[in-house]
This record gives sequence, structure tokens and C-alpha cells, in this order.
Amino acid sequence: MPAPTSRPRDRNVPGRRTRRSRSGVATVEFAVCLPVLILLVFGSIEASSMIFLKQSLNVAAYESTREAIRDGRSNADAAARARAVLDSRGIIGYQITFPNGESLDADRAAEVVTSVSASSATNSPLLGRFLTDRQLTVNTVMLKQ
Repeated sequence: MPAPTSRPRDRNVPGRRTRRSRSGVATVEFAVCLPVLILLVFGSIEASSMIFLKQSLNVAAYESTREAIRDGRSNADAAARARAVLDSRGIIGYQITFPNGESLDADRAAEVVTSVSASSATNSPLLGRFLTDRQLTVNTVMLKQ
């Protein structure tokens, strides 16, 4: 049986990478991946915010139209209902219009239309001030009761 050698192993074997030679690889990978990850995170937050804004406009238009079609209710009552919904959800800079005129004067089974609009820039938590402003509009049509 051969005697064990007490000679230390040569750590600098050709073709073998040491921990020291790989220390910059993680930094480069991080520098390449970080902008992509930040873009994904902020893009997801912005998309969620726009979905929330659109859904809030839908709910406000629906509730406003439901109020306007009831007998004896005016556009002011309907607009107050829409404002209550939008204010409770923190939506700012909105417009509520009734393109068909006063709902109080509408005949039974006549269409009552409510239009609710809001700016995407003023309701964006992050990037809205830097992106193109879009005016989101929701129209709801119901028949007068």
C-alpha cells in the first residue's frame, strides 16, 4: 500500500474556476436582471391601479344609473350616488354626465344614460405622471322605471 503524501493539493489547476474568479458574475447578473424585475413590479402595480380605476368607474356608473331610473329621482340624486362611490374609493378628477338630459323628465321605458370619466394620470400611484394620460370613460344605459 502506498504511503499517503503530505504534499498540499495545487489549488490553481488549469480549467478549474475558483471562488475568487466567479465573484463578479453575480454582480453582472444582478445588474442585468434588476431593471427587468423593477419594470415587472412597477408595471404590475400600475396595471392593477388601472383595473381598479376602470372597475370603480363601472360601479359608479351602474349605481348612478340605478338611482336615476327610479321614479321621482333626478340627475342630482344620481350624481350624488356616483360621487359617494367614487369618493369612497379614492378616485379624483372625475366627471359625471347625463347625455340624454334630465332623468326626472324622462318617460317610462325611456333610456337613461350615465357617463362617468376619470383621468388615468391623476389616479395613478406611480408612473401616471410620466406616461400618456388616458381618459377612461364608462357609459351605462338603463330603462326608466
